[in-house]
Order: sequence, then C-alpha cells, then structure tokens
Amino acid sequence: MSYQKKEIYNEEQTQGLMKHYKGILSLIGEDSEREGLLKTPERLAKAMQYLTQGYQLDAHDIINSAKFHEDVSEMIVVKNIELYSMCEHHILPFFGKAHIAYIPNGWITGLSKMARVVDVFSRRLQVQERLTVQIMNAIKETLNPLGVGVVIEAQHLCMMMRGVQKQNSITTTSAFDGLFLKNPTRSEFLKLISADLA
Repeated sequence: MSYQKKEIYNEEQTQGLMKHYKGILSLIGEDSEREGLLKTPERLAKAMQYLTQGYQLDAHDIINSAKFHEDVSEMIVVKNIELYSMCEHHILPFFGKAHIAYIPNGWITGLSKMARVVDVFSRRLQVQERLTVQIMNAIKETLNPLGVGVVIEAQHLCMMMRGVQKQNSITTTSAFDGLFLKNPTRSEFLKLISADLA
C-alpha cells in the first residue's frame, strides 16, 4: 500500500475563506475564473488554515505531554529552531530562528516540545516581540524553571518586499526571566547560541 498524505480542514471555514479570496482576486483586477486561478481560492483557504493552526493548539498541553521529574539544574539550550510566521500588520511572512534556554527546577520536558511550542505561537498572526514573550511565558508557567531565556532572529517580508525594501535587515528580540535576568547567566546563554560547537 502506497503512502497517502491526509490533511483535514474545516469545510465551513474553507468555503468562507474561498469566497473572500475569490472576491479579493476580482478586486485586484484578476479573473478568478481563468485556468491558472481556478483552484487558487481553495489553495489559499487551506494554506491560511495551516498557517494559523496555532490558534487551535495549547503550548501548556504540549509541554505537559512530556514533562518529567529530573534533579538537574544545568542550563538546557535548544537553538536554531526554524520558525515561520505571519506579520499581523500586512499578512506577510516573517521567518528565522528561535533560541530557547531554561534552567530546570525539578522538571524538564522533551526537547522536541520546545520546537512545538515555537510552532504553536508562530502559527498565528503575530508580531515578533509578542511571539518571543509568549514562548517564554509558556515555558515559565508550565515548568516553573529557575529561569528562561528566548531569543528570536527573523527577517520580515513586509520590510523586504514593500515599504523600505531593505533586503538584509534582521530583527532580534529577546525575553528573559528568573536567573536569566542576571548578567552571567544571560551572557552564557548568548555565548552558547552564538558559538559553532560542531
């Protein structure tokens, strides 16, 4: 039996989005009935549901699904987590990498859960500043660590394709809590995410 990819979408939402996207195509001067655009409203409707699936996900549930008691208190760093999100101001993508660290206080979670938490909040209409804080807060509230640090580096198509059209700009945001508010811990984290340990 060959592999079959199965994607499930909300049919009512798909139909509603399709109707609006078809209208948008007409308003910008396109013919939504021409061959190349016949299926575009449906593709857009499904793509938007996928890109905003974070609204249906709970970061706390994800972390709790692999939460383990462990008596360690050393810094845990997961860096270079790819992220893709949509700027809420222009509905254009921004993309980059998230770096997360926390110092356990009796509890750890599966490493992949850090990447999943990034997806929960990045798969929503976002601003990078809020995204950074939301990731930090979810880890803080669920694991109650001694400290959490999150740094995000991203490029924004709203700056690259329109407006100032600066192709090489990178936006960096950070959020720190607990021990990461102290310079030695914060400096160690920033040094680790900057280092090439390979």
